[in-house]
Amino acid sequence: MKRITKALGDITTETSQLGQLEPGVTLQDRYLVLALHGAGGMSSVYRARDLHFPNVTKTVAVKEMINMATDPSMHEMIIRNFEREADLLATLSHPAIPRIYDYFTHESSSYLVMEFIDGKDLEAVLQESDDFLPEDQVVKWAIELCDVLDYLHHHKPQPVIFRDVKPSNIMVDGYDSIRLIDFGIARIFQPGQKGTMIGTDGYAPPEQYRGEASPPGDMYALGATLHHLLTRRDPRAEPPFSFSERPIRDINENVSPELEATINAALSYDPADRFPTAEAMRTSLMALAQETGILVSPRTAASAGQPRNEIQEVWSFECEDEVRGSPLVVDGVVYVGCYDNNIYALDAKTGDFIWKFATEGGIASTPASDGELVFVASEDARMYALSADKGTLAWTYYAGGPIRSSPVVSEGHIFVGADDARLHVVNMFNGSAAWKQEVAGPIRSTPLIVDDRVYFGCESSDFYCYDFRGELKWRFGKARRGITSTPILIEGMLYFGSMDWSLYALEAEAGWQIWKFRMGRPTISSPVFSEGRIYTGCADGRIYAIDSKGGREIWHFQTEHQVTGSPTIFEDSLFCGSVDGSMYCLDMRSGRKRWQFQTGGPLTGTPTVSDNRIYFGSNDHRVYALLT
Repeated sequence: MKRITKALGDITTETSQLGQLEPGVTLQDRYLVLALHGAGGMSSVYRARDLHFPNVTKTVAVKEMINMATDPSMHEMIIRNFEREADLLATLSHPAIPRIYDYFTHESSSYLVMEFIDGKDLEAVLQESDDFLPEDQVVKWAIELCDVLDYLHHHKPQPVIFRDVKPSNIMVDGYDSIRLIDFGIARIFQPGQKGTMIGTDGYAPPEQYRGEASPPGDMYALGATLHHLLTRRDPRAEPPFSFSERPIRDINENVSPELEATINAALSYDPADRFPTAEAMRTSLMALAQETGILVSPRTAASAGQPRNEIQEVWSFECEDEVRGSPLVVDGVVYVGCYDNNIYALDAKTGDFIWKFATEGGIASTPASDGELVFVASEDARMYALSADKGTLAWTYYAGGPIRSSPVVSEGHIFVGADDARLHVVNMFNGSAAWKQEVAGPIRSTPLIVDDRVYFGCESSDFYCYDFRGELKWRFGKARRGITSTPILIEGMLYFGSMDWSLYALEAEAGWQIWKFRMGRPTISSPVFSEGRIYTGCADGRIYAIDSKGGREIWHFQTEHQVTGSPTIFEDSLFCGSVDGSMYCLDMRSGRKRWQFQTGGPLTGTPTVSDNRIYFGSNDHRVYALLT
C-alpha cells in the first residue's frame, strides 16, 4: 500500500490511503501509535503509548476524528461536537467511564486521549459466542449498567443522557466489568427541551425519534440491549418497537420469567410505563437475583446440599432466614442477627440455643456489648438494649430510618449511623439521645472511635471526622461514590474503601489524602491491618494485601464471586468469606490458600475469631463454628 507522509506543525502524521494512522507515528511528540484498535464512521481509535512516562509503559487510547466536511458550517459543527464530547468526559468521574487525559486538534483532525480499556465490546462477545449468553452474566452486566446510568442521570451540575446504549458501546474489561464508551451523542438533560433525532435504530426509544431525550429513554435502550444479548436477535434487523412480537422466553427458554418481566417493563412504548430511574431498574434486578438465586455461583448451588470441605465444622445452628451480618462473641456466647428479624444468643462451644429476641426488621449489622447489655440495631429503625443473660428488653431507641450501621460502645455511649443521614449518640444506660448529627447521606459505615474523635463515611461519598461534642473537625469529599466500609486508624493514618473502586489512605489529624489504591470493582469491605499491610475484599472477587505506606499491591487472591464481607486476621492466617459461599483461610503473608469451607449460600458478613474458633453466618440460614 502506498504511504503518504506529511508534517502538520508539531504533529507528524503518517497515513494510509484510508486515512488511518500507521504504527510508529508520534502525535504531539508524546503519543506513540502502536496499533489500530477500532474504526467506524468518521473516527478511529488507536492503542498508543504515552512517552511522558519513559520508565513504564503507560498505554492510552487515542480517538481520532477526521473532518472531511467541505461545508464550513458543517465543518465547524463536527469540531464543536467532538469538543463537546471531550468537555463532557472531563467532568465525569465513574469507574465504568474511561478517564480523559488530553485533547488537541490540528487542521482536519481532532484527537481525544483516554484511558485504554483492554477488553472487547458486547457486540463482539455476541459474535464470538455460539450459544445464548448465561442469564447470570447478563444480569451482572445489567446491574453495572444501571449503576453508571444512575450516575449520569444524577450528574451535577446537570444530568447527562447517554442516548446510545447498545452492545457496541459497552465494553467488558479484564476484570469482567462493564465500561461505557463513546459519549459522542450524549447530551446535558434539560426537561422539555427537544433536539435532533439521534441514536441507533432498534435501540432508540420512540420519543427519541421525535428529538426527545430523557432518563427513561436510556432505560428503553438498556432493555433493547438486554433483549439482544439474551435472544441474539439484533433489533436493527427487526421492525422498530416490535419487541413484544418476539418474547424473550419464546426464543431463549433458559431466561427466568422475572428477568423477562423486568426487561419488558424497560421496553414499554410509553415512557411513563418504564422504570422512572436507573436505580429503580437496578433494584428490580437485584430483587430478582435474590429470588431466583442467579447471582450465586453454580459451584455454590451444586454443593448446597452436600458441601465437600477441607476442614470440618464444630457445629452449625439453623435460623429461619439469611444471616448476612457478623457475629459477636462475649463470655462464651455468640450473639448474631438474622433476616428473620431475630437476634440469637448461642452457646459458643456447642451451638446450643440460649435465647432470641424479635425485632420488627432484618438485622444486617453486628451487635455490641458492655458485658451486661447487648445492643442490636435493626432495619426497623430502632436500636435495642437487651440483657446479655436472658435477652430481656432494657430500652429502645428510635432513629428516623433503617439502621444498617453497627453500634459502637465508647465512654458510656452508643455511636451508630442510620439511613436517616444522622449519626446518633445514645446514652447506653437509659437509651436517651446525647446528640445527633445530620450529614449528606445515609450512614451504613460503622463509626470508628479513637480518643475523642469519631470517624465514619456515608453513602453520599463523604467521610467525616467529629469530636465527642458533635463538632465537625474535617470532611473529606474526594471519593466519588458511597462509603459503606468501616475505617481503621493505624499510626495516624485512616484507611477505608469506597464504591468508587478505591481504597483510601488519609492523614487522620486533618483528613489529607496520602494515597489511593484502585481495585477492579466497588468495595464495601472494611480493611484490617497487620505487619505493615492493609487487607480488604472487593466486588471483583479478590482479597487484596496492600502496603500501608505507599498503597502498592503485594498480593491478591481470587475467589469465585464478590467479596462483600471483611477479612479477619488471627495469628498468621487471614479468614474471609465470599459470595461464592466459601470461607477461605489464607496465609497472611503470601496469600496462599490453606483451606476452604463451602456453605450453601453467599457469605456477606465478617468472621469472628474467639478461643481458636471462627464463627460466621451464611445466607443458607446457618451460623457456623469451625476450628481455626
